[in-house]
Amino acid sequence: MRVMFVAAEVAPFATAGGLGEVVGSLPKALAELGVEVAVFAPRYARVSPDLPTVTAFSLEFAGGTKEVRLLRSFLPKSHVPVYFLDFPPYYERPGIYGEGDRDYPDNLQRFAFLSKAAVMACTELSWVPEVFHVHDWHTALLPLYLRAEGMGAKTVLTIHNLAFQGWFPRDMWEGIGLSKEDLKLAGEGEWLCALRAGILAVDAITTVSPTYAREILADGLGLDDVLRSRAQELFGILNGIDEEEWDPAQDAHLWARYSSEDLRGKAFNRRRLIQELGLCGAGPIVAMVGRLTEQKGFDLLLASLDRIMAMGVNLVVLGTGESRYEDFFKDAEKRFPGRVRALLTFSAEWAHRILAGADFLLMPSRFEPCGLTQLYALRYGTIPIVRATGGLRDTVQDVDQGGNGFVFEEYTPEAMLEALGRAVRLWQKDRRKILALRRMGMSGDYSWKRAAQKYREVYERVLSR
Repeated sequence: MRVMFVAAEVAPFATAGGLGEVVGSLPKALAELGVEVAVFAPRYARVSPDLPTVTAFSLEFAGGTKEVRLLRSFLPKSHVPVYFLDFPPYYERPGIYGEGDRDYPDNLQRFAFLSKAAVMACTELSWVPEVFHVHDWHTALLPLYLRAEGMGAKTVLTIHNLAFQGWFPRDMWEGIGLSKEDLKLAGEGEWLCALRAGILAVDAITTVSPTYAREILADGLGLDDVLRSRAQELFGILNGIDEEEWDPAQDAHLWARYSSEDLRGKAFNRRRLIQELGLCGAGPIVAMVGRLTEQKGFDLLLASLDRIMAMGVNLVVLGTGESRYEDFFKDAEKRFPGRVRALLTFSAEWAHRILAGADFLLMPSRFEPCGLTQLYALRYGTIPIVRATGGLRDTVQDVDQGGNGFVFEEYTPEAMLEALGRAVRLWQKDRRKILALRRMGMSGDYSWKRAAQKYREVYERVLSR
């Protein structure tokens, strides 16, 4: 079985979040199952232009002939090839999708070009996949280019986050080489939707957790009709994590390594985290790691920070995002010196260190298709406090039901504070139970093996038709 992943991101080369992590990990697990798999992605400025050139070719797009190169690398610790589409006018830019709070205005052209180039590159590579696995709206148009070329490969679309759908005004669509019939799949109005076209055109659709699959059928964020029309071909498959990259027993980022059998290294990481960040040391350390956006529940923090701090916790925040949240945490550091630390940056090293040193991870997400950070936290013995939505519901169960963390249902400050309060009280009164929760989390199976097998079953399903 030959499968090509086509995506806007691939870790560790260029990623903005969970999409890139999946594309950088799942193909390796599929290869271990005997699938012949490759990845196709843009060569952004952050990817070296000196990688080996595999081939060069031209293709017609946007009313002209574009000359491109394909460069090749491999996913780390694997033989899975990654083919980078080298076309500097579209991809030699500081950002993946945009800069600051603004998307690049030509994103439709940039990613439609990626989709068409992926189809055309197969001939150049003499490697035609049986399945194209596309991801989010950025490559959702690939099935339409595939159809235009008369190629019979099957297509699977993974929706990582339905909130990003790829809506653009009709006049932008005129130069990307799609027929009028194909454009109808994107809508009928003055604004057309790339994800809508993909949902209708692909052979199967997956999401990144079973709960999220059910949630988007209940509320499709404007795409309810097309999602429900494909309900029989929609599958929720829970993400895994790269257990080599996220392994406290061999993590080079940590001050000390540890395992579930010997947690002394976690205690050492906690002490070093207090020293490095200048925390007061008293009370549990509560971490938040990720993008500072409304989706992640940061508005609940804005409404309740004083009450959180009254519980005696230390709050550590790592990430970048909306300026209102960054400004809030800058001010919070001044208001609560030694109690609040905000590292407003993206740092893999600090993500590993914070998750190793913290006592709890707080993820009060408004919605969360899967979430990976809670899986990293569990692997590192850091107890998650989450809202029951999407993949958070699928991976964290409340301690009162014998589970591995603290869960709340309602998206309110009061519900979040109740769950956080239960966690703090347990930390204060029953360290043996806290230790048992750490070990429970670290003993879970968060690998890609199970998910890879389910994806293979989806591929086999579409190929059997």
